[in-house]
Amino acid sequence: MKVFIVVAAALLTGIAGAGDRKLLAIFAHPDDESTVAPILHKYAREGVDVTVAIATDGRLGFREHANVAVGDELAAVRREEMKCAAEKLGVKLVHFDYHDQLRAAEGYDGHIPHVRSMLNDIAALIEAVQPDAIITWGPDGGSNHMDHRLVGDTVTAVYLGRDWGKPVSLYFYGTPASLIEDEAARLRRGVHDEYLNVTVSYDEEDRMAAAESIRCHWSQFTPEQFDRMIRGVPNSLGNEAAENTIRLREFVAPQTARTSLFGN
Repeated sequence: MKVFIVVAAALLTGIAGAGDRKLLAIFAHPDDESTVAPILHKYAREGVDVTVAIATDGRLGFREHANVAVGDELAAVRREEMKCAAEKLGVKLVHFDYHDQLRAAEGYDGHIPHVRSMLNDIAALIEAVQPDAIITWGPDGGSNHMDHRLVGDTVTAVYLGRDWGKPVSLYFYGTPASLIEDEAARLRRGVHDEYLNVTVSYDEEDRMAAAESIRCHWSQFTPEQFDRMIRGVPNSLGNEAAENTIRLREFVAPQTARTSLFGN
């Protein structure tokens, strides 16, 4: 699998202590990073070494307002959009460049080899980056999108599959269920607030940088959507987030062994 790597110029200048802490965010599509863009910028600004990895090339993400043909043409546009967003956020970028849906339409023989290849690529990336924290999609995929769920599940499987030789925290992005009024939508992608045990705040500089990074994804968002995001930087799923915070669910390993499925 051909891997495209872009390093944002802001990190090349270096910040004192930048190598001490490392954050790796792994998502499915170019623009998925917008869900946590403010805190990506926050941590990069604070000197954390932040890497964003995008699994697919976004070739199937046709939007009528942009009218860019699906396939190689749209993939090329979205790759450039993602480079732009990474530069705005001041983060490193790794692009695995798999096809959207990982060739699911080709059935088992077409799909599974790509899934296995992606699993190996993610494992190699984690090994190379040596992050202290990882952010990805949770079981809901943020919108129940098959690519989101597959990438999040793959990251989780890799994370659980070995001893990484150091403490590594895994976090799932989550949309608080309390912010979703529609019951059907809440079932599809809401996470009960009590499970979102990590709340990360960010400031106005981070909010504006995130908004500008979202502007890079012109093929995916209309001008009206951009304007709404600039005003409030909601998450990319369209819900107003709590003021200047991102909610996450930490994967917590069991602390004790049990011999029963019920109680102790």
